[in-house]
Amino acid sequence: MRDYYPDGMPNPARSRGRQVNAFQALALLMSFVLVAGVGGVLAAGLVLPGVAIANRTTEVTATAFEELPTELDQPGLPEKSTILAADGTLLATFFDQNRVVVPLTEISPMLQHAVIATEDKRFYKHAGVDPSGMLRAFVQNQTSSGGQQGASTLTQQYVKNVLIEAALAKPEGPERQAALEAAKGHKGKEGVARKLREAKLAITLEKTSTKNQILEKYLNIAQFGIKVYGAESAAEYYFSKRASDLNYLEAATIAGITQSPSKWDPVAHPDDAEVRRNTVLRLMKEQGYITKADYTAGVATPIASTLKPQELKQGCAVASTVVAGSGYFCDFVTKVIVNEPAFGKTREDRASLLYKGGLTITTTLDPRLQTEADTEVKAGIPVQDPSGVASSIVTVQPGTGKILAMAQNRDYAAIGDSTKRTESVNFNTDKAYGGSSGFAPGSTFKPFTLLEWLKQGHSLYDVVNGSVRPLNEKMFTTCGVRNRDFVWTPGNAEFGAGNMTVLDATRNSVNLAYLTMGSQLDMCNIMQGATDLGMHLAAPRAAAKDGRAAGTIEPGLNPSNIIGTDTVAPLSMAAAFATFASGGIHCDPIAILSVVDTNGKQLSVPPANCTQPIESKYANTINYALSNVWKGTAKSVGAPPFPSAGKTGTTSQNQDTWFVGYTPLLSTAVWVGFSQAPKPVYHMTVAGVWHPKGIFGATIAAPTWKRFMVQALAGAPNPDFAGADPKLVFGEKIPVPSVVGKSQDEAEQILEDAGFTATIAPDEVQSTLPAGLVASQNPSRSATRGTAVMLTLSNGEAPPDPNATQEPTQGPGPGPGPGGHQGGPPGNGGGKGRG
Repeated sequence: MRDYYPDGMPNPARSRGRQVNAFQALALLMSFVLVAGVGGVLAAGLVLPGVAIANRTTEVTATAFEELPTELDQPGLPEKSTILAADGTLLATFFDQNRVVVPLTEISPMLQHAVIATEDKRFYKHAGVDPSGMLRAFVQNQTSSGGQQGASTLTQQYVKNVLIEAALAKPEGPERQAALEAAKGHKGKEGVARKLREAKLAITLEKTSTKNQILEKYLNIAQFGIKVYGAESAAEYYFSKRASDLNYLEAATIAGITQSPSKWDPVAHPDDAEVRRNTVLRLMKEQGYITKADYTAGVATPIASTLKPQELKQGCAVASTVVAGSGYFCDFVTKVIVNEPAFGKTREDRASLLYKGGLTITTTLDPRLQTEADTEVKAGIPVQDPSGVASSIVTVQPGTGKILAMAQNRDYAAIGDSTKRTESVNFNTDKAYGGSSGFAPGSTFKPFTLLEWLKQGHSLYDVVNGSVRPLNEKMFTTCGVRNRDFVWTPGNAEFGAGNMTVLDATRNSVNLAYLTMGSQLDMCNIMQGATDLGMHLAAPRAAAKDGRAAGTIEPGLNPSNIIGTDTVAPLSMAAAFATFASGGIHCDPIAILSVVDTNGKQLSVPPANCTQPIESKYANTINYALSNVWKGTAKSVGAPPFPSAGKTGTTSQNQDTWFVGYTPLLSTAVWVGFSQAPKPVYHMTVAGVWHPKGIFGATIAAPTWKRFMVQALAGAPNPDFAGADPKLVFGEKIPVPSVVGKSQDEAEQILEDAGFTATIAPDEVQSTLPAGLVASQNPSRSATRGTAVMLTLSNGEAPPDPNATQEPTQGPGPGPGPGGHQGGPPGNGGGKGRG
């Protein structure tokens, strides 16, 4: 609200006393009129108590008048707030009362004349009240069964409107209703009491304000339509122009409305409004504000030909008609205003600021990117697709946190209707900001384990076991403590088996390889790294779970969360991957650039809080690893024509599929799945294609991402990522201790102490060593720290003596290997100079 009046929020006029009964009210009004007729209004206001005391019958009346309020608390008027895109495009308007407060100098003189001619022709002559008019109206209203007669001056009307605003500002309840009745009452003692109160307040106001100040206040507070308040909003609504630009015909139309805002609304009732406008034109002519020729031309002009109504852009549903699909972003902005303490102490205060504070809210939304995002997400799965599968897309700018686009394959509505595919829930955001409870990210969560892997000195060329096999949770450590004894057998959603480099495990998204990596790390460190990049649950836990307390939102500490079992918002994923894109700088996602109140004051807005939680060498190396996605799980999609990186994600039973990808300029997350509850997306037709084996991250999400990003970055310079750290890619080789001849347990312990892991070959081999001892190892000399060393065990059977047989036709069997160690089958993808 504009700091238009010094006394702040609405309060009733200050009073010192009691109610006035019907007899007292009538006697007081008659006394007031008589004294005013003889000595003037100001004299009546000052002398009346003395006059009344001289007459015994009005002693109590004198006291009552003395106790009427003399000081009017004038609140800041409620004004509409607007939400703008980054380029200034008006997205939506929010208001309790559609009003824009402007000074008198910005209101057409013709509108000033029209209002005075219609409502109070003696405005510049009286001192706030018209005594004879008050008495005439009182007698008429008490004796007539017809409509009520006014006779209030503009000053009194202004006072009445202030009292109504004060009543409306009260919380719902009996006190509010009583205040409204007191402000609006027009029959019996209530009507007289209101007139007296208005009269006394008007007299006081005229002593402290100039006529032009009062006229300005009236023209800003008055109602000029069902939802239209103040001259500026009336001019915008009916004629699509500023109040300063109104001509005499338009001014007469607006001036005529305030007597009965619904009856004389020219848009709703043009015929009635034209009659009323012509009455105003006649009054303007009679009082010399327009000429006879103006009047004649005016009444001959159909009112419909003068109107150019502008739709009231109330609420976020309108935003999508301005910039495609932007209703969800608009809704997110309103939730930021209501949720953030920067905008008020309580949610009620913040909502009031949005709807009454006259804010100009400039957002981060890029209309071009938003239009492209809306187009492509609905091209991936149309809104009316019979499958009902949902999809969303959201884009964040690396290094700033600005949300540039946010769309989904639904049409925004404040109240959704599934039969029409309208939706109020924002699939991209946390529940507190209008979203759902989130979706499992699947393999798109793996880069957080990769981050911790690199931070602990491992490399992309370390070798890990990606084969499907039973795992035990006690293999994993949480905050330095081994987990419970629990066996489960996870699967690989897409590719991979055997030993492989971490780089191959990443591009092919091998679950077991990543779980193997996680078993060599600490779950607390992995999830703290994810938290540092802004990852959190989309809704607080209802109960204690996954090593976290009820009500918390930090990522779960369960080992299965390495492959993404939590439920998160796509916006969080886009912002986290933007950290990699920017070389390690993380910014909280922001939707608001600035908020300016009606006085031009900049309000504080939620900051991006940009920090650098990870060193650039880790971010750059992750960028290199994830850029290989186009050679792995997204090979079928094909790389875009610019440097990029990303990660596919597919959860159990293909319930949620993702692609989160980025360039140095944009980070975008695309999600696909059922929005209301997890449901398999296979054995069904989606977007016209039958999917017997289900959809994966590369089926719909990645192509949607690519189509959008190609359009979004068209014509722009697209820089490459900084180079990866060679040591983090290839690792630093260290000696591998020889464990040939050792027992399996002893060998595993020796290798672990040296910084390696051990895997056991599935088949034992002939060897001179006793059964169960290590017959061979690979690699045997050097490898990068963390490499999995393949151990082959002896079966206890000595190989045949070559001297006891004839010269063999084939080469010799297994013999001493390099360094004197017994030879054996190399592990799948083991060593080979890549350790």
